[in-house]
Amino acid sequence: MEIRLDGRTALITGASKGLGLATAARFAASGANVAILARDRATLEAAAVQAAEGARGQVAAFPCDVSKLEEIEAVYRAVNARFGQVDILVNNAGAHMSGAFEDITEEMWRQDIDLKFLAAVRLSRLCFPDMKARNWGRILNTLNIFAKAPRARTTPTAVTRAAAMALTKALAAEGAPYNILVNGLVVGVIESDQLRRAYETGGSKGEWEDFLKRAAERSQIPMGRIGRAEEYANVACFLASDAASYVTGCTVNIDGGLSPVL
Repeated sequence: MEIRLDGRTALITGASKGLGLATAARFAASGANVAILARDRATLEAAAVQAAEGARGQVAAFPCDVSKLEEIEAVYRAVNARFGQVDILVNNAGAHMSGAFEDITEEMWRQDIDLKFLAAVRLSRLCFPDMKARNWGRILNTLNIFAKAPRARTTPTAVTRAAAMALTKALAAEGAPYNILVNGLVVGVIESDQLRRAYETGGSKGEWEDFLKRAAERSQIPMGRIGRAEEYANVACFLASDAASYVTGCTVNIDGGLSPVL
Protein backbone atom coordinates (compact mmCIF):
# COMPACT_ATOMS: atom_id res chain seq x y z
CA MET A 1 0.00 0.00 0.00
CA GLU A 2 1.39 3.38 -1.00
CA ILE A 3 0.95 6.03 1.67
CA ARG A 4 0.31 9.53 0.32
CA LEU A 5 0.41 12.89 2.11
CA ASP A 6 -0.20 15.14 -0.88
CA GLY A 7 -1.51 18.57 0.01
CA ARG A 8 -0.53 18.24 3.69
CA THR A 9 1.99 20.26 5.63
CA ALA A 10 3.94 18.70 8.49
CA LEU A 11 5.92 20.37 11.27
CA ILE A 12 8.56 18.10 12.83
CA THR A 13 10.67 19.00 15.85
CA GLY A 14 14.09 17.53 16.56
CA ALA A 15 14.40 16.99 12.82
CA SER A 16 18.06 17.69 12.05
CA LYS A 17 19.04 14.04 12.52
CA GLY A 18 17.85 10.60 13.56
CA LEU A 19 14.15 9.89 13.83
CA GLY A 20 13.10 13.43 12.93
CA LEU A 21 15.20 13.58 9.78
CA ALA A 22 14.07 10.14 8.62
CA THR A 23 10.45 11.18 9.18
CA ALA A 24 10.93 14.43 7.28
CA ALA A 25 12.38 12.54 4.31
CA ARG A 26 9.56 9.97 4.37
CA PHE A 27 6.84 12.61 4.60
CA ALA A 28 8.37 14.71 1.81
CA ALA A 29 8.75 11.64 -0.41
CA SER A 30 5.04 10.97 0.20
CA GLY A 31 4.09 14.43 -1.07
CA ALA A 32 3.90 16.55 2.07
CA ASN A 33 5.47 19.94 2.55
CA VAL A 34 7.67 19.64 5.62
CA ALA A 35 8.92 22.24 8.10
CA ILE A 36 11.83 20.86 10.10
CA LEU A 37 12.85 22.38 13.44
CA ALA A 38 16.02 22.08 15.51
CA ARG A 39 18.38 24.41 17.33
CA ASP A 40 21.54 24.31 15.20
CA ARG A 41 21.01 26.23 11.97
CA ALA A 42 23.87 24.71 9.96
CA THR A 43 22.97 21.12 10.85
CA LEU A 44 19.29 21.81 10.20
CA GLU A 45 19.88 23.36 6.79
CA ALA A 46 22.04 20.40 5.77
CA ALA A 47 19.26 18.09 6.95
CA ALA A 48 16.73 19.99 4.81
CA VAL A 49 18.86 19.38 1.73
CA GLN A 50 19.13 15.69 2.58
CA ALA A 51 15.41 15.29 3.27
CA ALA A 52 14.53 17.01 -0.01
CA GLU A 53 16.37 14.44 -2.13
CA GLY A 54 13.74 12.65 -4.18
CA ALA A 55 10.95 14.57 -2.42
CA ARG A 56 7.59 15.33 -3.98
CA GLY A 57 6.92 18.05 -1.40
CA GLN A 58 9.01 20.98 -0.22
CA VAL A 59 11.30 20.86 2.82
CA ALA A 60 12.18 24.04 4.71
CA ALA A 61 14.41 24.57 7.76
CA PHE A 62 13.22 26.68 10.71
CA PRO A 63 15.86 27.02 13.45
CA CYS A 64 14.12 26.97 16.83
CA ASP A 65 14.77 26.08 20.45
CA VAL A 66 11.46 24.42 21.28
CA SER A 67 12.12 24.66 25.00
CA LYS A 68 11.41 28.40 24.68
CA LEU A 69 7.79 29.55 24.28
CA GLU A 70 8.61 32.76 22.40
CA GLU A 71 10.61 30.84 19.77
CA ILE A 72 7.82 28.29 19.35
CA GLU A 73 5.24 31.01 18.76
CA ALA A 74 7.50 32.82 16.27
CA VAL A 75 8.32 29.71 14.28
CA TYR A 76 4.67 28.61 14.15
CA ARG A 77 3.82 31.94 12.54
CA ALA A 78 6.74 31.56 10.12
CA VAL A 79 5.70 28.04 9.08
CA ASN A 80 2.13 29.21 8.44
CA ALA A 81 3.43 32.16 6.41
CA ARG A 82 5.50 29.78 4.29
CA PHE A 83 3.09 26.88 3.82
CA GLY A 84 -0.33 28.27 4.79
CA GLN A 85 -1.16 25.82 7.55
CA VAL A 86 0.08 22.91 9.68
CA ASP A 87 -1.85 19.67 9.21
CA ILE A 88 0.55 17.25 10.91
CA LEU A 89 2.57 17.91 14.05
CA VAL A 90 5.33 15.51 15.09
CA ASN A 91 6.63 16.25 18.59
CA ASN A 92 9.98 14.51 18.39
CA ALA A 93 12.44 16.84 20.15
CA GLY A 94 14.41 15.50 23.08
CA ALA A 95 17.73 13.96 24.03
CA HIS A 96 17.95 10.97 26.35
CA MET A 97 18.63 12.24 29.88
CA SER A 98 18.85 9.71 32.68
CA GLY A 99 20.90 8.63 35.67
CA ALA A 100 20.71 7.89 39.35
CA PHE A 101 17.74 9.74 40.84
CA GLU A 102 19.82 11.64 43.41
CA ASP A 103 22.14 12.88 40.67
CA ILE A 104 19.37 14.53 38.65
CA THR A 105 19.45 18.22 39.53
CA GLU A 106 16.58 20.69 39.60
CA GLU A 107 17.92 22.27 36.42
CA MET A 108 18.11 18.91 34.64
CA TRP A 109 14.47 18.22 35.55
CA ARG A 110 13.43 21.63 34.24
CA GLN A 111 15.36 21.17 30.98
CA ASP A 112 13.84 17.77 30.35
CA ILE A 113 10.29 18.91 31.11
CA ASP A 114 10.64 21.99 28.90
CA LEU A 115 12.10 20.05 25.97
CA LYS A 116 10.13 16.82 26.01
CA PHE A 117 6.81 17.75 27.56
CA LEU A 118 6.07 21.47 27.53
CA ALA A 119 7.29 21.83 23.94
CA ALA A 120 4.68 19.26 22.89
CA VAL A 121 2.00 21.01 24.96
CA ARG A 122 2.82 24.42 23.52
CA LEU A 123 2.97 23.33 19.89
CA SER A 124 -0.21 21.28 20.24
CA ARG A 125 -1.99 24.30 21.76
CA LEU A 126 -1.03 26.35 18.70
CA CYS A 127 -2.03 23.68 16.16
CA PHE A 128 -5.20 22.38 17.80
CA PRO A 129 -7.56 25.32 17.11
CA ASP A 130 -6.53 25.51 13.45
CA MET A 131 -6.92 21.75 13.02
CA LYS A 132 -10.39 21.93 14.60
CA ALA A 133 -11.40 24.70 12.19
CA ARG A 134 -10.35 22.52 9.21
CA ASN A 135 -11.79 19.33 10.74
CA TRP A 136 -8.55 17.45 10.05
CA GLY A 137 -5.30 17.04 11.91
CA ARG A 138 -2.65 14.61 13.08
CA ILE A 139 -0.46 14.91 16.18
CA LEU A 140 2.26 12.33 16.79
CA ASN A 141 4.30 12.23 19.99
CA THR A 142 7.61 10.40 20.19
CA LEU A 143 7.83 8.38 23.42
CA ASN A 144 10.10 5.61 24.62
CA ILE A 145 9.56 2.25 26.26
CA PHE A 146 10.37 3.67 29.71
CA ALA A 147 7.19 5.75 29.52
CA LYS A 148 5.29 2.47 29.89
CA ALA A 149 7.77 0.46 31.95
CA PRO A 150 10.26 2.64 33.86
CA ARG A 151 13.43 1.10 35.20
CA ALA A 152 16.03 2.27 37.70
CA ARG A 153 18.12 5.19 36.47
CA THR A 154 15.60 6.23 33.79
CA THR A 155 14.52 9.55 35.31
CA PRO A 156 13.78 12.16 34.17
CA THR A 157 13.17 10.70 30.69
CA ALA A 158 10.70 8.05 31.87
CA VAL A 159 8.64 10.66 33.72
CA THR A 160 8.48 13.28 30.96
CA ARG A 161 7.67 10.68 28.31
CA ALA A 162 4.95 9.21 30.53
CA ALA A 163 3.46 12.68 30.86
CA ALA A 164 3.51 13.00 27.07
CA MET A 165 1.77 9.62 26.83
CA ALA A 166 -1.04 10.90 29.07
CA LEU A 167 -1.20 14.06 26.95
CA THR A 168 -1.57 11.86 23.87
CA LYS A 169 -4.61 10.08 25.28
CA ALA A 170 -6.27 13.26 26.56
CA LEU A 171 -5.77 15.14 23.26
CA ALA A 172 -7.05 12.14 21.30
CA ALA A 173 -10.33 12.25 23.23
CA GLU A 174 -10.74 15.98 22.64
CA GLY A 175 -9.67 15.87 19.02
CA ALA A 176 -11.70 12.86 17.87
CA PRO A 177 -14.95 14.78 17.14
CA TYR A 178 -12.94 17.08 14.86
CA ASN A 179 -11.03 14.34 13.02
CA ILE A 180 -7.82 15.25 14.87
CA LEU A 181 -6.06 11.96 15.50
CA VAL A 182 -3.39 11.84 18.19
CA ASN A 183 -1.04 8.91 18.69
CA GLY A 184 2.27 8.05 20.34
CA LEU A 185 5.22 6.21 18.85
CA VAL A 186 7.10 4.28 21.53
CA VAL A 187 10.70 3.62 20.52
CA GLY A 188 13.15 1.14 21.93
CA VAL A 189 16.79 1.05 20.82
CA ILE A 190 17.21 2.78 17.46
CA GLU A 191 20.36 3.56 15.45
CA SER A 192 21.20 7.12 16.51
CA ASP A 193 23.94 9.69 16.88
CA GLN A 194 24.03 8.76 20.56
CA LEU A 195 24.93 5.17 19.67
CA ARG A 196 27.45 6.41 17.12
CA ARG A 197 29.13 8.57 19.76
CA ALA A 198 29.28 5.60 22.13
CA TYR A 199 30.92 3.58 19.35
CA GLU A 200 33.48 6.27 18.61
CA THR A 201 34.31 7.20 22.20
CA GLY A 202 34.64 3.54 23.10
CA GLY A 203 37.67 3.22 20.85
CA SER A 204 35.73 1.98 17.79
CA LYS A 205 36.64 -1.65 18.44
CA GLY A 206 35.40 -3.74 15.54
CA GLU A 207 33.05 -2.75 12.75
CA TRP A 208 29.96 -0.60 13.26
CA GLU A 209 27.64 -3.48 12.42
CA ASP A 210 29.37 -5.67 15.02
CA PHE A 211 28.92 -2.89 17.58
CA LEU A 212 25.20 -2.71 16.79
CA LYS A 213 24.88 -6.47 17.11
CA ARG A 214 26.53 -6.42 20.54
CA ALA A 215 24.27 -3.53 21.61
CA ALA A 216 21.20 -5.53 20.57
CA GLU A 217 22.44 -8.53 22.56
CA ARG A 218 23.05 -6.39 25.66
CA SER A 219 19.59 -4.89 25.35
CA GLN A 220 18.07 -8.36 24.88
CA ILE A 221 15.95 -7.25 21.95
CA PRO A 222 13.78 -10.22 20.89
CA MET A 223 14.27 -9.46 17.18
CA GLY A 224 18.03 -9.55 17.74
CA ARG A 225 18.88 -6.23 16.10
CA ILE A 226 18.80 -2.48 16.61
CA GLY A 227 15.96 -0.61 14.93
CA ARG A 228 16.41 1.85 12.07
CA ALA A 229 15.09 5.41 11.99
CA GLU A 230 13.38 4.63 8.68
CA GLU A 231 11.28 1.97 10.42
CA TYR A 232 9.98 4.61 12.83
CA ALA A 233 9.34 6.97 9.90
CA ASN A 234 7.26 4.38 8.06
CA VAL A 235 4.91 3.98 11.03
CA ALA A 236 4.74 7.75 11.50
CA CYS A 237 3.82 8.22 7.83
CA PHE A 238 0.99 5.69 8.10
CA LEU A 239 -0.42 7.33 11.26
CA ALA A 240 -0.19 10.78 9.62
CA SER A 241 -2.16 9.67 6.57
CA ASP A 242 -5.80 9.07 5.71
CA ALA A 243 -5.02 5.33 5.74
CA ALA A 244 -5.04 5.55 9.57
CA SER A 245 -8.39 7.34 9.67
CA TYR A 246 -9.77 5.25 12.58
CA VAL A 247 -6.63 5.11 14.73
CA THR A 248 -6.36 7.53 17.64
CA GLY A 249 -5.39 7.51 21.30
CA CYS A 250 -2.92 4.68 20.71
CA THR A 251 0.72 4.11 21.52
CA VAL A 252 2.55 1.96 18.98
CA ASN A 253 5.68 0.11 20.09
CA ILE A 254 8.53 0.36 17.57
CA ASP A 255 11.02 -1.64 19.57
CA GLY A 256 11.56 -5.09 18.09
CA GLY A 257 9.55 -6.61 20.94
CA LEU A 258 11.71 -5.09 23.70
CA SER A 259 8.98 -3.48 25.81
CA PRO A 260 7.39 -5.75 28.45
CA VAL A 261 4.16 -3.75 28.07
CA LEU A 262 1.75 -3.73 25.11
